[in-house]
Amino acid sequence: MTAPQTGSSPTAQGDVLVRMDHVDKWFGDLHVLQDIDLSIHRGEVVVVIGPSGSGKSTLCRTINRLETIDKGEILLDGRPLPAEGKALAQLRAEVGMVFQSFNLFAHKTILENVTLGPTKVRGVKKADADRRGMELLERVGVAHQAEKYPAQLSGGQQQRVAIARALAMDPKVMLFDEPTSALDPEMIAEVLDVMVDLAERGMTMVVVTHEMGFARKAGDRVVFMADGAIVEEAPPEQFFTDPQSARAQDFLGKILNH
Repeated sequence: MTAPQTGSSPTAQGDVLVRMDHVDKWFGDLHVLQDIDLSIHRGEVVVVIGPSGSGKSTLCRTINRLETIDKGEILLDGRPLPAEGKALAQLRAEVGMVFQSFNLFAHKTILENVTLGPTKVRGVKKADADRRGMELLERVGVAHQAEKYPAQLSGGQQQRVAIARALAMDPKVMLFDEPTSALDPEMIAEVLDVMVDLAERGMTMVVVTHEMGFARKAGDRVVFMADGAIVEEAPPEQFFTDPQSARAQDFLGKILNH
């Protein structure tokens, strides 16, 4: 496997924030994660790609324990993931998650969606949460929609709200599970622009995506998965121009030529 990028990349300076050691996961007889070893450094953007059914989303969801693992260990900031209870809730506050579907509360305004976590989980005063919430909505370009409800926004706007909501918890790492796959093509760019901005600000990110342009532009490292295993990992430019494995070559041949 190729070593992570060195030089000016965040990988060179950041310590390990997420470590997966010999992680296995089964769904019944299906071995969806096979002996996964992966370290994600503070400030690094890791883009996980691969064919459908390769285990990408499952890998992403194990990092905040939305999926449990059967073997191995996952450490966040040097600590094992807690199994349940308050410690697990605290962990999830430190790991932001953005899903394919936006998962906003339909009966709450956009601003209320963003401030709910900080006030309920972190005990932030409403006025402070509102002020921070408006700053984040401004950052993702939807502050003018603060008093509207999710159904009144486009899919792209709702996904940007979902990103703001995750950021409101001041997470150590952000997980993106195919955040643009449910969006119309014209809305994809507006969400990716927000994610590129986050990457440039130094947010640690794990991004499962089919958007190869984003991987090239914002990724520090590409992790290529197939059949539940990490087949190859490399800096984006190296991966896209000179993939080492036959599986990656085949995958790129199919997607880059259409």
